[in-house]
Amino acid sequence: MLLGASLLGALLFSKLVLKLPWTQVGFSLLLLYLGAGGWRFVRIFIKTIRRDVFGGLVLLTVKAKVRRYLRQRRTVPVLFASTVQRHPDKTALIFEGTDTHWTFRQLDDYSNRVANFLQARGLASGDVVAVFMENRNEFVGLWLGMAKVGVEAALINTNLRRDALRHCLTTSRARALIFGSEMAPAICEIQASLDPELSLFCSGPWEPSSVPAHTEHLDPLLEEAPKNLPSRPDKGFTDKLFYVYTSGTTGLPKAAIVVHSRYYRMAALVYYGFRMRHDDIIYDCLPLYHSAGNIVGIGQCLLHGLTVVIRKKFSASRFWDDCVKYNCTIVQYIGELCRYLLNQPPREAERQHRVRMALGNGLRQSIWTEFSGRFNISQVSEFYGATECNCSLGNFDSQVGACGFNSRILSFVYPIRLVRVNEDTMELIRGPDGVCLPCQPGEPGQLVGRIVQQDPMRRFDGYLNQGANNKIANDVFSKGDQAYLTGDVLVMDELGYLYFRDRTGDTFRWKGENVSTTEVEGTLSRLLDMADVAVYGVEVPGTEGRAGMAAVANPSGNCDLERFAQHLEKELPLYARPIFLRFLPELHKTGTFKLQKMELRKEGFDPAVVKDPLFYMDARKGRYVPLDQEAYARIQAGEEKL
Repeated sequence: MLLGASLLGALLFSKLVLKLPWTQVGFSLLLLYLGAGGWRFVRIFIKTIRRDVFGGLVLLTVKAKVRRYLRQRRTVPVLFASTVQRHPDKTALIFEGTDTHWTFRQLDDYSNRVANFLQARGLASGDVVAVFMENRNEFVGLWLGMAKVGVEAALINTNLRRDALRHCLTTSRARALIFGSEMAPAICEIQASLDPELSLFCSGPWEPSSVPAHTEHLDPLLEEAPKNLPSRPDKGFTDKLFYVYTSGTTGLPKAAIVVHSRYYRMAALVYYGFRMRHDDIIYDCLPLYHSAGNIVGIGQCLLHGLTVVIRKKFSASRFWDDCVKYNCTIVQYIGELCRYLLNQPPREAERQHRVRMALGNGLRQSIWTEFSGRFNISQVSEFYGATECNCSLGNFDSQVGACGFNSRILSFVYPIRLVRVNEDTMELIRGPDGVCLPCQPGEPGQLVGRIVQQDPMRRFDGYLNQGANNKIANDVFSKGDQAYLTGDVLVMDELGYLYFRDRTGDTFRWKGENVSTTEVEGTLSRLLDMADVAVYGVEVPGTEGRAGMAAVANPSGNCDLERFAQHLEKELPLYARPIFLRFLPELHKTGTFKLQKMELRKEGFDPAVVKDPLFYMDARKGRYVPLDQEAYARIQAGEEKL
């Protein structure tokens, strides 16, 4: 503002008082502008204009397509039908586990059978069917078939057990559950508490004695169903497609709503932003119940006709062999996977592949160059974006360490921002007018995105349980607006590149999964006779994310750790079980009875700092053992497997 006023004053003085010609006035203003710091803007402009224009064109392209599909009421199944027409006999999906190849026509036929079967069983538009199975081709065909008749799929995390699993099935209001035979034991554990009206179907090898009573074998039923396209309900592009369960501050998994337009938007931004090709083959070893595997990966198959290789689970030892075998050109990753691959001994396959792009999120800057160099990957396509967020980011030019960018010269095109937060409470910091304060380059802040429900790129679809919509704040960019709070702290450099810094609030990331501290605290407290428990993430050298640590108020000092570990195996998925335990006389709380975790997190698990009893989960022994200075040194050196 001050610079602009100075330039205007100089213009008036030069022209009206000194009566200089326009050429001299212009040259003088340019010198004044550069001398007053304008050279920084010129530098930023020169270095980023090409990137920003490309990013803007990608946004405009995707936005125009989404708006057109909204007008034409073209759902994901309708768009998939166009893909089938273009190349019916091209390979769509390959399941590595059985080397099963499905063409687009075969995927279409299977999903039609699913749709006809569900209709015959009385399921209609708006009904919900839960899917609980490991990765395979049928997973895609099931939810796609449901979408063809307007049935909404609830995609359940296969790591969930007991209370969390029961919660997901209950809150989804599912009328039927389709589970893989490998998940039968988990269903049997909660069988007694399931709604008796819930229809159960098992897919995979059939053992009647190992599944709950009244379960039907799905596979032969689908073989009998017609494979012609069923009558399609009049579903709009904004209607619900499926639910993805995410961890959050509500204690238990919450179902993020994925509508048809969101599915297309997320897949298309990746396709156009990272310049994918029609002949690319994607290696997808990420879980299909998450958006990274099912939208970013599978979406390229359904919407753009790419071939996707599905693996049941990630294997560091087989990763590059699979890429060579199936001629993959794109691999999907999360940061942890990259580190696991680097920890593998060198092998011939890692230099024989045709992979040109690694696509994912969470690749640390410290191993970025080593990863791309060792495995000869020319393009690292890092992105940022939760299932439900409206402020996805993309690193379109492979800037080392960045998860995306926001234009410094065209920031109005994509209304996202980093805003200041209190580091202790993570509350938003506001100015005198009540509006959030934006961060300057180099200053960490929480990423937020302005919500505009009429804009398909800015809308927020929320969660199935509206009570879980606690990620919206008011008066963020300006008075009267609303914005989505990501809960993540990022930092922007001078050129507008954004770098992931930390996860705020009551969630941290470990083993590629988001861990809800509230959920884990509730489980631990119940197992420990309702003791006060604070769960938080701590950094461990050489690992991605944060390892779980639990501080337990235990005045008596008595705890059967062996029995406690056995209970944890039944109650919590592996990634959510605390690695470290700290027992202390009491936990300090705020005036509103919130546990104070900041000091606990800062002190970590160093026995030289923490004088309370410390324990850690010994992976080899399968139980908690005392954490002394010698064990701490081994952990710091990466000699202990966590």
